[in-house]
Amino acid sequence: MNRYAEMLVLVRAVKDGSFSAAARNLGCTPSAVSKAVARIEDRLGVLLFSRTHRAISLTREGEAFYAAALEAIAAVESADAAVTGGLIPEDILRVRAMPIFAQTALAPHVPEFCRRHPRLKLEIHLRIDPGHLLDDGMDVAIQVGQLKDSSLVARRFASTRWIICASPAYLAAQGAPASPDDLAAHSCLNFIPSIAASTWLVGEAAPVKVASRVTANQASMLMELARTGLGIVRLTELQVADDLAAGRLVELFPEHQCLEEDPIFAVYESRRHLSARVRTFLDFLDETFSEPPWRHWRGAARNPR
Repeated sequence: MNRYAEMLVLVRAVKDGSFSAAARNLGCTPSAVSKAVARIEDRLGVLLFSRTHRAISLTREGEAFYAAALEAIAAVESADAAVTGGLIPEDILRVRAMPIFAQTALAPHVPEFCRRHPRLKLEIHLRIDPGHLLDDGMDVAIQVGQLKDSSLVARRFASTRWIICASPAYLAAQGAPASPDDLAAHSCLNFIPSIAASTWLVGEAAPVKVASRVTANQASMLMELARTGLGIVRLTELQVADDLAAGRLVELFPEHQCLEEDPIFAVYESRRHLSARVRTFLDFLDETFSEPPWRHWRGAARNPR
């Protein structure tokens, strides 16, 4: 293993937080990762990591070497790009995304991204669980809604608003609520209480209490249930736009809906040490969602209640 490959291994170990996690993402054994780091330490005559039975952390010397390694890797990638005209070398891009965005908005554009970058392998991990967004070797995380304070870099590339709606079948059977205050008397479909989106916000009023007959932890499930006529649902515009335009769902009391839009962020580790694969993906998101396709329905005539 040459020095450049050793630096790649060390950087992966730092980002993943352990030798075993780095090994999984590099497709090798934890022993191979440990030996690569040990070779660097032997050559330099210093310890780069403080090791315990549970975790690793950089020593002061390790922090200095890690920063320099990032610079060196970026320089190699820049040199490659100067010759290849920006063609991304063979690599793996790992993207974490919320299912509601990945399946509805991102998936239709993945073929075009792959066509442009045939040597780049793409791993998409659908997750809604809390925790560090870039765990398990993720390069980029796509997050809908406000982010907690973090040392990570967040790049806003789109936004979406929440819409309360129901199927024509439900409205025909149960009647349409005239205002948000009427929701308490209706059957509503909602996220489980531990998910922030389970709180329904309407305009500038206080959160609305709803009677949730069925709850779920995935927006796609709530969407399918709403289509069957089981109840009223509150979902993001990016997911329900096609159904609203086609009349499969009907927006309720639009004059009371919350017009404030939730941002959609691409989250990554460093603006300074941005790899070619990450930079290319970020630019693709900016280009693809500069005019979010889920807004196309807004000018269409709404169905009568």
